[in-house]
Amino acid sequence: MTNYNEAQFTSAGTNINEVKRKNAEGGLSYNEVKKLLAQRGGAGTEIYSDTDVEEVKQQIHGKKQ
Repeated sequence: MTNYNEAQFTSAGTNINEVKRKNAEGGLSYNEVKKLLAQRGGAGTEIYSDTDVEEVKQQIHGKKQ
């Protein structure tokens, strides 16, 4: 069994644990940024938004009777 802290390398010699560590320190991913922009109203990011468009329309225009 391999110790988790022990360095693991790909066949090309890349240290897998080092790559994972650097990725974790790298900040937001592309998709995380798009989601954050969508939540704050960024242009062209509607597909990442969890806003219910119909609910917003009802809040703006009032519920139809």
